[in-house]
Amino acid sequence: MNIIGFQKLTLVDYPGKVAAILFTGGCNFRCPYCHNGELVLYPEDFPPYPDEDIFSYLDKRKGILDGVVVSGGEPTLQADLAPYLERIKERGLLVKLDTNGTRPGVIRKLVEGKLVDYIAMDVKNSLSDYARTIGLKSFDTSGIEESISYLKEGHVEYEFRTTVTRELHHEENIRDLALLLKGCRAYYLQNYVSNENTISKNNSPLSLDELKNYIEILRLSIENVSIRNS
Repeated sequence: MNIIGFQKLTLVDYPGKVAAILFTGGCNFRCPYCHNGELVLYPEDFPPYPDEDIFSYLDKRKGILDGVVVSGGEPTLQADLAPYLERIKERGLLVKLDTNGTRPGVIRKLVEGKLVDYIAMDVKNSLSDYARTIGLKSFDTSGIEESISYLKEGHVEYEFRTTVTRELHHEENIRDLALLLKGCRAYYLQNYVSNENTISKNNSPLSLDELKNYIEILRLSIENVSIRNS
């Protein structure tokens, strides 16, 4: 596994759990608001963490850590993701996967193999505006739709989330998302926050009132929807 980022402790990234986070390098999206831009654009600039260092740490924190978050970049692009997660599960740890949902077959395989306990899928925007939002000229959203449908069937604990910016997200998008994600278990809006690693600096956050308006629109179709700090 190409692990190029390692946060040893988080209390917020796995809901209700104490966890470590592993960040994989590389992504098939180029979202202009991505705050892990260096991991996405220049993964070769980061030396990978040796497996022995990561698993030695997990072994030493047995009884303290509840689980591990595997994020990125896009983890499902890693060819050895499944056997790597097996090694984590063998240690009695829970696994949360952060994914953009472009590889529904991988998601299904991991769920059916009981290698993930929680999936957080980033739904970037309404389907009609997906390409623009992920920084590509064109994009086939069929994989996104398949992943959403599969997760909504309830095979594993999950959430959907969308990072919103003033430039890329508008009320019409939110109404479309309300229909796309109707009846889902949980959905979170995250306001855009800029940092030095953001791919583009040409985005800006929404006001709290605007976010609250979006939440009210979403609640017409989704019961559990709220604002989450990015």
